[in-house]
Amino acid sequence: MPQLPDGDPVPDDGALPSQALTSIAERPFGAYLHVPFCRVRCGYCDFNTYTPGELGSAASVPDFLAAVHDEIDLAARVLDTEPGRSSVPRLETVFVGGGTPTMLPADDLARLIERLGQAFGLADGAEVTTEANPDSVSPESLHRLAEGGITRVSFGMQSAVPHVLATLDRTHDPENVPRAVGWARDAGLQVSLDLIYGTPGESLADWRRSLESALDCQPDHVSAYALIVEEGTRLAVQVRRGELPAPDPDDAADKYELAEELLTAHGLRWYEVSNWATAENTRCRHNIGYWNGANWWGFGPGAHSHVGGVRWWNVKHPRAYAGRLSSGTTPAAAREILTDDQAYDELVLLGVRLADGLPVADLRPEGRTAVAGLISDGLVDPAAALREQRLVLTVRGRLLADAVVRRLVLGE
Repeated sequence: MPQLPDGDPVPDDGALPSQALTSIAERPFGAYLHVPFCRVRCGYCDFNTYTPGELGSAASVPDFLAAVHDEIDLAARVLDTEPGRSSVPRLETVFVGGGTPTMLPADDLARLIERLGQAFGLADGAEVTTEANPDSVSPESLHRLAEGGITRVSFGMQSAVPHVLATLDRTHDPENVPRAVGWARDAGLQVSLDLIYGTPGESLADWRRSLESALDCQPDHVSAYALIVEEGTRLAVQVRRGELPAPDPDDAADKYELAEELLTAHGLRWYEVSNWATAENTRCRHNIGYWNGANWWGFGPGAHSHVGGVRWWNVKHPRAYAGRLSSGTTPAAAREILTDDQAYDELVLLGVRLADGLPVADLRPEGRTAVAGLISDGLVDPAAALREQRLVLTVRGRLLADAVVRRLVLGE
């Protein structure tokens, strides 16, 4: 599990610099809620999650829920810049991630959404997403979540192939995915499926089977991520010992191209390098907020936040998180105020990944000089760059997105 980055101290009351609050109403505002509980830890996962055996009696679900309510109260105080009236726009998106959020009872999740609405208000048509394991939901729980304000569920499918799931230490039954999707549809929820490609031992035929199985469910949205071997995970140990081969970049490229081919053929269009949706209104608006530099408050252990150019992150362990809040202290471990150079680098890094494209006018001179070379190398769409003055990656460009960013930032 990665360590939190170093940063500057945070005041005990969590107060933000005044300049961070002056422009908060100018950008969309969202909330992320991190639920750190999982039934088992998957071998590839380096997220801030804990199994019951790891936590023991160190932290309980009631303690966690009480602490999140306390952090919501703290956020409302910090962001209420005018006495008696909050200048914060209503929440346009809420994303509940983890961990496995649906390990919590549906009533508890619904109450957290209700509390966020009470503190900040939910905009009309707000997108409210929860992640879910296909084995951790029922028709009844999904209907309760929909009644409680959830509008969208993202199922961690990962693969439809049993031996691939076994390598990833995923415990869900792949046959439960279409059942869970059907239950979510019956509850009136939008559905996204998350897939991983490049698992050791996964063939191209295996990956095709997973894609086709996902498409048979007729999801509104698909996310497909290349497996990354993260230090500190069980998978990293297995690769280092030679028990499993490291992911092959050429194999990953072939699988990405297959995903683009099949998903597009079934009516899903890419809108970010790793994400496809059936229509503009089925894109994940919460994640688009991240990519466009919106403001959000991250609630829960280890959650990250960004408001007005200030980024901070909470302590990771649920017990430490709950302890700080129960004593009236911010759970933030540290923060940083983004410099102009950092903000620019992130603008390029994130903006170029979007199908809507990065405006050429947003680039510094060294970046604009790199555009011609990117066109000639087939990495950006020439028509979009020349006619619309926007950088839109080709399929080849998406495979080499990091290299494109380096050239735009450094002017290579």
